[in-house]
Amino acid sequence: MEIVRIGVIGTGGMGERHCRVCANLPRVDLVGITDLNEARGQEVADRYEVTYYRDYGQLLPRLDAVTIATTTESHFDLAKACLEQGLHVMVEKPITETIEQAQQLIQMAEERGLVLQVGHIERFNPAFLELKNVTEGMHLIGVTMRRLSPFDLSNTDVDVIRDLMIHDLDLAVDLVGSNIEGLSAWGRSVSTTGIDHAVANLSFRDGPIVTLFASRVTEQKVRAVEVIAEGAYVEADLLNKSVLVHRRMFPQYLNNHHITKYRQESLIERIHVPMSEPLMMELRHFVDCVRENRPSQVPGSDGLRALKLAETVAKEVAR
Repeated sequence: MEIVRIGVIGTGGMGERHCRVCANLPRVDLVGITDLNEARGQEVADRYEVTYYRDYGQLLPRLDAVTIATTTESHFDLAKACLEQGLHVMVEKPITETIEQAQQLIQMAEERGLVLQVGHIERFNPAFLELKNVTEGMHLIGVTMRRLSPFDLSNTDVDVIRDLMIHDLDLAVDLVGSNIEGLSAWGRSVSTTGIDHAVANLSFRDGPIVTLFASRVTEQKVRAVEVIAEGAYVEADLLNKSVLVHRRMFPQYLNNHHITKYRQESLIERIHVPMSEPLMMELRHFVDCVRENRPSQVPGSDGLRALKLAETVAKEVAR
């Protein structure tokens, strides 16, 4: 497939970013967009000089692939319709509302030989990729992940566990592995009737203890991962794209007479992090998989795994 004809369903904040990226990807033709809000959909369509379709059913036959950036409750019906049309699908997280819906989409994609990718965008964050490189082979003792945001009324169709924490549940398994032997969680409702602030502890067999903080009621946006390992302490700022490695060492600086001038108590390594946009990397990976007929690095099964973990955390909070 030389040119991938793609469409975007949903033109909210994330959906418009999908449009911007797809309009600038090489060998990709952004054919059209659709949204229930006609005024908003037409506005975004005009901005990117594509056709707005009031009925998504009129758009699908013109496409090879689609990205879905709508509310979670609509993910299943939209993705199902796209897969039935024979389209490759990239759907934002969480993959669906229920585990059963996710399982059905995965089965449909497998039976039809179609790509089903889930929008766990942090997998493509260059800071996280460098964190994985740095910690590979280290004996990890503890990992802390903090994902904090100010309150935003437009992002309350799911609780903070499925909205924010689900990212770090996915990253934790990708970083450490899937051998979870224990899980505990607590949460609070603050600005909505759902959980707005949550903390979860995950214990990995023969691995670290992972603590996750997710909040949508803080006054500062934070996306941070801190790793305690034997011989190193690693800080990754996923928002500002930086990775620091702290090591306790005692090197000496000698002058020309080989006399110690001073000693250092520690060493900080500043890891080079490429300044690439995660969404650009994510959607480029999706269209490459479509064009080359190969599996995604973040398939529907990974979205299902993250959803199952999020449901387990939610049940623990509700106990």
